[in-house]
Amino acid sequence: MVSVLIGAYNAEAYIGEAIESVLAQTYRPIELIVVDDGSDDGTASVIETFGNAVRYERQDRGGNGAARNRAAELAHGAYFAFLDADDRFMPDKIGRQVDVLHRDPSVDAVFGHVREFVSPELASSDAARLRRPTEDAPWMAPNLMLIRRESFFRVGLFSTTVRVGVTVDWYARALEAKLNMHLLPSVLLERRLHTQNNGLRERDSRSQYLHVLKASLDRRRAAAEQDPETSPA
Repeated sequence: MVSVLIGAYNAEAYIGEAIESVLAQTYRPIELIVVDDGSDDGTASVIETFGNAVRYERQDRGGNGAARNRAAELAHGAYFAFLDADDRFMPDKIGRQVDVLHRDPSVDAVFGHVREFVSPELASSDAARLRRPTEDAPWMAPNLMLIRRESFFRVGLFSTTVRVGVTVDWYARALEAKLNMHLLPSVLLERRLHTQNNGLRERDSRSQYLHVLKASLDRRRAAAEQDPETSPA
């Protein structure tokens, strides 16, 4: 079974499309878990329309790392897939990734390519503020990967001490843990660009990206001091 894990905060406008993209997957069995991170809009009402197809849990606001972590704690699947509440899976996303993990037991996680799009309801003035979408590019990010359960917990939970750079921090630790990662050359995720993307909403916290990168370098240097064959580069 694959556990698809969504953390949501004030995602009323888009969470329905995200859930529909999971339920439309060609692969089965899937369990879908959504953790509402203290939303104060209609996110819960949208999720409730899907009934028993979704396991829903609400928690006090803790950030997207805390929401993902709670979803992982609730999951029963042998594989984990993470999805942001404003993005969409391609219909064969999980099936193609599961095939890789079945064929090669040495692979810990499978990634793919992303296609970005400007959310169609935006006014032209708002759309003009956003960067140009990427049509097809490799995306080594947790919100596109399928990962074995034990491999995820070997890296550890997402950081709850930063507001931005949560996935960058996790991926850096995955590299340090020497996870065996595979990249499929196909678009598996549609990533929505809009005015409430986390990087824009938390623009005042962008300096935390530097803290995340410095922490990774510090860990690598410490590892290199213990093992001369390990490079911090």
